[in-house]
Amino acid sequence: MTVTLALPFHGRWLVQNSPARRVPSHGVDVLGQRYAIDFVGVDSRHRTAAVRDWRTALGTEPPELFVAFGRPILAPADGVVVRVHDGEDDHAARRSQLALVPYALGAAARLREGVHAVAGNHVTVVLAGSGAFVSLVHLRHGSLRVRVGDAVRAGQQVAACGNSGNSTQPHVHVQVTDSADFSVARGVPITFRDFREWPRGRGEPLDRVTGLPDERSVVEPLA
Repeated sequence: MTVTLALPFHGRWLVQNSPARRVPSHGVDVLGQRYAIDFVGVDSRHRTAAVRDWRTALGTEPPELFVAFGRPILAPADGVVVRVHDGEDDHAARRSQLALVPYALGAAARLREGVHAVAGNHVTVVLAGSGAFVSLVHLRHGSLRVRVGDAVRAGQQVAACGNSGNSTQPHVHVQVTDSADFSVARGVPITFRDFREWPRGRGEPLDRVTGLPDERSVVEPLA
């Protein structure tokens, strides 16, 4: 089974950890991540942040500096909300290798701490007609607009992009699984519909009816 979704946002976003590059896309199968994909908001020049200063090279940066932070996150399909988690802080972002190394070394400890420490704030929706579950992960603290039991329609705002959980800069992590319980879930392949893609290293965008964006390409939904 492959599940086709709408992109869960407006504007342009950079693709990272795409299953078009490798499977499992995040290097592991734990927590249902086998076919997961990350999107990092960018501006019209395809920058994740307009500002670079000494903190970019040597330290951490506030999440508010990044284009993605606070952008609306939308339901990618019709369904019913079956899981929500809020209350995790949006922590500092890290582009500096000096800051990334100790953070990466703490990944195992965050996994032992539990799903909330890895996924941060998140929403899970059971998709109408398929029985599969789509999760939107690393959401902004306090931004969730839905509760368990709410019916949602594709394109409806459910939260805002944040930097909670195991996240080095504001982005949205999207995955489809066969269970709402991340601890036992297995990943389900996904594709997206109706989007424009700027492939890495090429100037002209491509309009795609359905497909899986390539690693380091930039995408935006078609109107």
